[in-house]
Parts: sequence; C-alpha cells; structure tokens
Amino acid sequence: MLLKALQKQNPALMEAALLLWQQGAIRPDSYVIDVDQVRKNAGLLLETAARHGMTLYLMSKQFGRNPMLCKLLLECGYQGIVAVDFKEARQLYQHNLPVAHVGHLVQIPSGMVEEVVSHRPEVITVYSIAKAREIAKAAVRQGTEQALLLKVWHPNDLIYPGQEAGFALNELPAVINEIKTLGGVRLVGVTHFPCMLFDSEKGETLPSPNLKTLIEAKGILEREGIHVEQINGPSATCVESIPLLARYGVTHAEPGHALTGTMPSNQQGEQPEHVAMLYLTEISHNHQGRSYCYGGGYYRRGHLSHALVHDQQWHLSKVLNPAADSIDYTLSLTEPFAVGCPVVMCFRTQIFVTRSDVALVAGIHSGQPRLLGIYDSQGSTIPRSTGQEGL
Repeated sequence: MLLKALQKQNPALMEAALLLWQQGAIRPDSYVIDVDQVRKNAGLLLETAARHGMTLYLMSKQFGRNPMLCKLLLECGYQGIVAVDFKEARQLYQHNLPVAHVGHLVQIPSGMVEEVVSHRPEVITVYSIAKAREIAKAAVRQGTEQALLLKVWHPNDLIYPGQEAGFALNELPAVINEIKTLGGVRLVGVTHFPCMLFDSEKGETLPSPNLKTLIEAKGILEREGIHVEQINGPSATCVESIPLLARYGVTHAEPGHALTGTMPSNQQGEQPEHVAMLYLTEISHNHQGRSYCYGGGYYRRGHLSHALVHDQQWHLSKVLNPAADSIDYTLSLTEPFAVGCPVVMCFRTQIFVTRSDVALVAGIHSGQPRLLGIYDSQGSTIPRSTGQEGL
C-alpha cells in the first residue's frame, strides 16, 4: 500500500534497515522506525494545528505504545497522550507518561477507575451514566474534579464492529441533566470516531457522517447550558485534514499514522508527512515455487500488496495475504527467493495488535544509523543480544 511512498520519500530508511539486519542488530518480523523523520512529521502537525487553533493529543498505539518514542514526541510539544484502551494507559503510566485522554475507544474498567482518576487526565470519555457515576465517586474520594467527554452517535453514522457505543443525540438532554447532578465531575465536551476518512476515489481525506453528529452534539450541550471546551474529532488527523477539522469547529485531534507518514492519503508519497516506518522480515523457505517470509506483523486492514526482496539488489514481488481466519506465521510471496534474503514491506498497520518487535533508529539521514532500542509490540524493552550493545 505504501511501498511506493517509502521508496520515494525515505529510501534511506530502507538502506538503514538493510544495514542493521546485515549486522544482526534486528531480526525478522520487526518494524523499523526512523525516529528523526517521525519528529519532523510531528513538528509539521503541531505547526499546522497551531495555525488553526487546535490542540493535538499524541496517539501511540500505531507504533506499539513505545515509551521512548512517546517521550521524544512530547518534547516536540504535544499536550499529552491518548490511551485508546486501559492497557495502553497502564503501559504509559509505568513510564510516568502523561495520559491526557482515556476512555475512548475503550472504557475504563471499574477496578481501574480510582487509579486513572488519580493520574489526573485532562478528559475521560464515558459511554454510560453508570461509568460517569464511578468516575464521580472516585473524584469525590480524591478531592478532585474530573472533566468528562460524552461519546455520541447517530443511526446513520459509520460505526466499526467492536466499537458500538455512545449516547444517541436524542438522549443527550437527559444525560446532561443527570451528569449535572453528580459531584466530582464536569462535562466539558464531546467525541466520536471516525470523524475523517480517506476517500480513495476522490483521493482526499474528507469528513465522515460522524463529524456532522459531533457538531450537532456540541450544539445540544450548549443549549443545555454546558460550556463546551473540547470537540474531539479523531481519525485520519494529518496536515491535510487539520484545516478542515478546524473549519467545522473541532478543537482537539489525535494524530497517529501521520506521525509515521503511513496514512492512506500518502500512497503516492505526495503528503508533507514522509514515511518513517517499514516492516522488515526475511525469507524463511520456499514451497511449490513460492517464497515464504516470517510473519507476525500482518494487519488485516493494512492493504498489504507488495514487498521488496534484497538479493544483490531490490526485487519487487506480490504478497499473497493470509486468510482472515489464519495466523500469519508466514507471508507468501509469488516468486521464489533465496532463503535468508531480507524483505521490506510498507503498509498501514497497528503495531499493538501484532507480535512484532519495534526497532527505533536515529541518525539515518546523516548516514550514520544508530539503533536506540528494541521493544515488543506493547512498548516493553527487549534486551539486545550479546555483541549488539554498541550498534
């Protein structure tokens, strides 16, 4: 999906990944991240958001909840991190990282509410009055007041399977009045997902029906006497989409793929954000005229189609994606290659749902790539093998 963009925008990342693989520093089934390019992308996003009066929360799930990369991005000026689920919040808390938004897309379990409130997130999203009450009780016990966002929806909206939740617009007046009676919480805004989507036919990122619902919900809150401080409109947040979000009145957004330049809109390598992440693996074996490379990092919504295999030079090969009901122990290529050849792919991914390693590399564009660390897909450090410490 993004191989062409990688070759156009960041061939140095390919060469650095190949070099580190040849040195034995990284193993198959690894995502290799160009830290310096991620920081450049992050700066472009912040500059664009500042021009349009928007605040950005950092999304970390796409790059494996990586604590080192989160720290480097926070240094760029991000307001805080959004934890897409409670396990991400737990991981980030272990590294004393600021979680600014939690509860969306996954609610806080009852047994974690006290802990999450104690970390003082800027906002918590709630899907139910019951969860709002739990948060209110915890806040009262801790002598604080917690800001809440309401997740909203409309029957005509786009809701992905597994994400069915929220308050219907016609419920909002009663919900708002109920929350007003709770001590310890303060209703400050609304959120929804996905608010922007890439239209492959038109070749641009456009509002989804959900954005209209989000703005209608904001109007309902205001009519009920709520001072709306945050209109949170995540999905497909990038340099291209931020101005449009701002025109709709969105105040907060949450870039993820834009940080690594792996948005669907960047397939031709024409976006300001440059590709900063690739998938590196290796030919495991051949069978009936095809090569099979080590898997573990396949993402079913990633639109993976082609790979580059290095055997003296780079060779393009089509990838045969595994069936949806199969585990990606290996990925099949349509042509035979020698066992042990490195393979590079580039596609839209969500590292946190893979089994992959994550290698952070700096110095690529100065010609001196330096491995900063290797992590698992949840952001925990993987010790380097003997002999790798100086790489």
